[in-house]
Amino acid sequence: MGLRLPSGRIRFSAIVGKAGRGVYNMASRFSAGLGPAAEVRMVRILGNRRYVEIPGDSSFELPPLMLKSNPVLCELGELVDSASSIVDSEALIPGPAQDAMEAGNTLEQVRFGLAANLVDQYRRFISHWTWGESVLEWIRQCETSFETQPNLRVLLRPDLWPHAGRSSFVTLLQDKDAADSQIVLENAMGFRLTFRHPPPIECFSEKFLFLLNSSLGATAYRAWAGREDEASLPPERFQFIVMTDKIREV
Repeated sequence: MGLRLPSGRIRFSAIVGKAGRGVYNMASRFSAGLGPAAEVRMVRILGNRRYVEIPGDSSFELPPLMLKSNPVLCELGELVDSASSIVDSEALIPGPAQDAMEAGNTLEQVRFGLAANLVDQYRRFISHWTWGESVLEWIRQCETSFETQPNLRVLLRPDLWPHAGRSSFVTLLQDKDAADSQIVLENAMGFRLTFRHPPPIECFSEKFLFLLNSSLGATAYRAWAGREDEASLPPERFQFIVMTDKIREV
């Protein structure tokens, strides 16, 4: 079965497995001045995911993903003091802390508990931002690596379909379970895309730290990765090292 397009010709075949999930192989031939070997582009579709197909069966070594150190903005004691100021300025006592005070806790205990929770949420934000910064640098290195390999260089060309993009590398990390278990990569990327440098805790309200940070990060990431024509990279064809507090190959 074939479909003729202005830019060339597409042919495809479909195979349906026992579970009823379609698996498609699609080859498109472009006539935009490419050589015969480079004109054939392949895509594999599994469920709602599209994967670019790479000629051959060899695997490719990507640059190592090195997690940067968390930026030290201030000492822990200073963080707690700043968080206590947020508790006071946001009038959190009384209010959510009223039940705790009625249970016999002193005002200072409740104030410290709220400040400690704010510090914990802020440190989670910093950890996610650091992962986002590290992944963004890794993506730049991967793009450079792709440019040096003929079989990979064409995958990133936005004028061809299908093609991979920057968000494809984030999806590859997710497919490889490369991030630490407590890290949500979409949030990490969203925080880094929103903030070039992590703001000090004084810049945040308690509503952001407790309620809004995850939704902001996810929204920023979706806006950045919103190109529907970007396909995924097949995880079985790529290997790399992840360097955090330990070193592992994925």
